[in-house]
Amino acid sequence: MFTLPKHRDPEYKEYVAKLVVEEHRVARQVAFELELPESTVNHWVAAYKKKKLGPDQGKYVTPGELSKLEAKYAKEIKALREENEILKKAMHIFTKGQ
Repeated sequence: MFTLPKHRDPEYKEYVAKLVVEEHRVARQVAFELELPESTVNHWVAAYKKKKLGPDQGKYVTPGELSKLEAKYAKEIKALREENEILKKAMHIFTKGQ
């Protein structure tokens, strides 16, 4: 039986390649889990290694990337809350004399 190849969007291909490259997963295991041919996964990994983008712009995020983003955003939120408290106190001081 002949089946036509399934076309995947570039973000999905990049996600799968990141699982192998950045999460240090075995390509054979990833291919098995996602029901993809191992040769296809290896091809996507090779293409990803060639272009190796800096900031991620895809909609798929690996678990390692997610934890890094969460830590980064938590740090930013903490800094913004501290800044907000300082501004509130300053506003209170400046409006108190009027």
